[in-house]
Amino acid sequence: MTALTSENDERRGGAEDLALDTDLGWAIRMVSAAFSRAATESVSGLPGGPRGYLVLVALAGGEPPTQLALAKQVSLDRTVMTYLLDSLEAQELISRRPDPRDRRARQVLITDAGRTRLAQVRHGLSAAEAHLLADLGDRDAEQLRILLSRVAQTAQRESITHEDADC
Repeated sequence: MTALTSENDERRGGAEDLALDTDLGWAIRMVSAAFSRAATESVSGLPGGPRGYLVLVALAGGEPPTQLALAKQVSLDRTVMTYLLDSLEAQELISRRPDPRDRRARQVLITDAGRTRLAQVRHGLSAAEAHLLADLGDRDAEQLRILLSRVAQTAQRESITHEDADC
């Protein structure tokens, strides 16, 4: 950067940094709103809609979590989680069983019907994601997913830290 460019930036107060289309908050809001519209339609048949989808995704891979661990993982209040799990269980998409390590806690498992339903919903979401990311190449889209995932994990850690501090 030249001294002249730097002086011009200082005089303008970095005006190019204040443009709406370069504002992170604006970009996140626009992407979130567009994705939310498409995603809500795709998951509308699931109990809890987007929340139900997140629960099924969280359950689809790995060791069955306890209800409390699952609530923290998907950032839902325990009470909301209980009602959501009741609805998912009523449609036989999940089941609950006592945790063998702590019989006071309950593990949550996705059923075969839940996996089938998740695959159907995921197909609809994939189409919505492809539409939203249409202006990006495959490599850029994958890089965006990776970066957003990292930022989301940071946000989740901070959210959990703030929740623990409030207790």
